[in-house]
Amino acid sequence: MITVRSMHRQLCLGFIGCCLPFVSAQVQAQQSLPQSVTLALQQAGVPTSALAVIVQPVDRSAPKLAIHEDVPMSPASTMKLVTSGVALEVLGPTYKWKTQLLSDESWKMPSNRSTKKNTLRGPLYLRGGGAPDLSWERLGMMLRTLYDQGIHRIEGDLILDRSFFEPSRFDLNLPPFDETPDAYYNVIPDALLVNSNLTSFELDSTQKKMQTRLSSPMARVRLNNRMTVGDFPCAQWEQRWIPPTIKTDRRHRTTITLSGEFPRDCKITNSLNILDRNLYIESLVRQLWTEMGGQWKGRAIDGTVPPTATALVEKSSDTLADNLRIINKRSDNAMTRLLYLSLGAELSAGLSTKMTGVTSFNAAEERVRLWMRQQGIDDQGFVIENGSGLSRSERISAKQMSSFLLHLSQSNWFAEFSASLPIVAVDGTMRKRLVGTVAAARARIKTGTLRDTVAVAGYVRDQQNRHWVVVGMINHEYAAKARPALDALIAWVASGVESEAVEGLTQAQAAAEPMSRQSSVSAPLQ
Repeated sequence: MITVRSMHRQLCLGFIGCCLPFVSAQVQAQQSLPQSVTLALQQAGVPTSALAVIVQPVDRSAPKLAIHEDVPMSPASTMKLVTSGVALEVLGPTYKWKTQLLSDESWKMPSNRSTKKNTLRGPLYLRGGGAPDLSWERLGMMLRTLYDQGIHRIEGDLILDRSFFEPSRFDLNLPPFDETPDAYYNVIPDALLVNSNLTSFELDSTQKKMQTRLSSPMARVRLNNRMTVGDFPCAQWEQRWIPPTIKTDRRHRTTITLSGEFPRDCKITNSLNILDRNLYIESLVRQLWTEMGGQWKGRAIDGTVPPTATALVEKSSDTLADNLRIINKRSDNAMTRLLYLSLGAELSAGLSTKMTGVTSFNAAEERVRLWMRQQGIDDQGFVIENGSGLSRSERISAKQMSSFLLHLSQSNWFAEFSASLPIVAVDGTMRKRLVGTVAAARARIKTGTLRDTVAVAGYVRDQQNRHWVVVGMINHEYAAKARPALDALIAWVASGVESEAVEGLTQAQAAAEPMSRQSSVSAPLQ
């Protein structure tokens, strides 16, 4: 029996020097900001004391620019770099998640020779392995394989096994992060998260009326349209949107009622996390199974697979490297959380002694910290909650983030890691930023945004083909207005760090403007 306190000792066995301190050049870095960055901060009304920044060559020589680099900051979604980088190093780029359909081994495989033998008379188990890309299309492929094996009728319940993570349903009774719990970025994952639990529907209006249509294949679910049309731009359709109400009757039929006002001559598709996830999977399976000619009398309920069960169908996810391109380019919170929890679940599964009272979150945090210590990265002040940055408590210093990026630049998997980052002015969350500037296509940058936080972290290649690690974080109530300052920082590095005179914060001023270590972080803007 082991606990989190003893976990680190067991994991360190066999690693010589895994906790040696990080050694780097201690040459004094520049303590003054480029003029363009200083001006952008002033225009936003944000003091330099709210900024932490580091610009360092990838060859690990002394930083060119370092201000408040040791102060723990709210990183927002740049924390995804930590989760994805450690996952690549620990799990490897070809790691895949598995989802299974199983039956108790006392049930024999049916035969096409008899209709009676085409019936599965006991429960069917659906076991999740934490796959971040488990869509309803992939689930449908699994059901099609089951049907092609000869099982056409299921008389038992569908048992949903989410036990790959501990706890299996931490989403239950969890208070909402902000005022939009039905939004995609707020989806709380579990080991059997199908299509991110999103229900999709189309809204299509003319000058006089509107129509609604359910896009997700769901049985016993219907839309009740009570929306009216109004005179306002289609781009502002959410302004008069009212969150749907959900009602399920005694016959397990669900009605989604849409209310509010919708623009005339407008067509959109909306996807929301609004249904109980067991009901969601049940509706999907029932509809998909019926469409292929199958019959099912049961319900979808929570449970675990018995030791005697055997796998009938197994579906592997895309590789970790493939999923990282979605996680980092699109800044996908639910997929990142699944990756973070998978780190913990795989750690727990790989230990020879059963852990007591250790959740997947505990194990994932310990795995990240162990990796940091193995690389000599000081974890003092580092706080990781769910690994996605969608958190009011997560903290990392610019120096710690830079150390992560420096190490990963020398990793065997750097090509896979860098390929997952948004390319400035080209794709992902950076596709509309720094367009037409010297930084366009020269930088791979992960962005981060909360209401009181903006951040960037990644790699920049300057006009002299020198490669730099760049980290910038702003924690302030006007942080959103200061985003141009971080763009100016990236452009300054891309143009060549010697190309622009610097002014603003001197070393003495830095000492006079202490950074607040408890920045106010509230709900996300994206």
